[in-house]
Amino acid sequence: MGDGILSQLKGLTIMPRPEKQRPCTTASALLVAGVLCGATGPCGAAAADPQTVDFARDIRPILSDKCFRCHGPDKRQREADLRLDSREGLLGERDGDPIVVPGHPERSELVRRITAGPDDDERMPPVDSSLKLTAGEIELLQSWIVAGADWQRHWAFVRPKRPRLPGLDRSSRPWTQTPVDVFIRHRQEQAQLGPSARASKTTLIRRATLDLTGLPPAPEDVDAFLSDERPDAFYRLFDRLQASPRYGE
Repeated sequence: MGDGILSQLKGLTIMPRPEKQRPCTTASALLVAGVLCGATGPCGAAAADPQTVDFARDIRPILSDKCFRCHGPDKRQREADLRLDSREGLLGERDGDPIVVPGHPERSELVRRITAGPDDDERMPPVDSSLKLTAGEIELLQSWIVAGADWQRHWAFVRPKRPRLPGLDRSSRPWTQTPVDVFIRHRQEQAQLGPSARASKTTLIRRATLDLTGLPPAPEDVDAFLSDERPDAFYRLFDRLQASPRYGE
């Protein structure tokens, strides 16, 4: 857990411990996701480019929120014997009409239903339900079909793949200490943003102590940290905070 938190704050502090390189962690991946989403707006709310629509990220959440209540895995609540939570269901037929025709939204019954007028009894989700697709969600579904309606298993059952590191300008390399930094700095370059200045040690101990214990640091703790000139002083601070009985409060 300590490595994950350190990876999140690493870009703000001193060099890593020289004895080993710190790996990319789950917490670091969450930080990258936050940077990427924050730079482009709410995730999934951007313009629906068929080439960038991802089933697991963009489509399954829509189906889960708006369709699975009546057409999902629970057979006790399933309507019309139609399942949209499986590949067979999405790419199958209903009364002779194909639910989803990859590459052809105009031939897909799903698109006809979700774009039907509010007075159409076949509109989905039903008008009298508490569910409603937004214009952006409808656009994402249509773009997904245009791109070929690729279906993916739930991410928990898919082996993760290490992505290729993007290229960086030479001026950005001093700011990167781990692979996570490369992705963050690459996104900053795309947005024409520069890295923030390194935080002072006083700021660092305040941030770390508040994050890990919910309390500001005591004056004597600040003085001890400021006087610690060892290369791994920040990591020693984390070790001490994680050993505190107030850790995680």
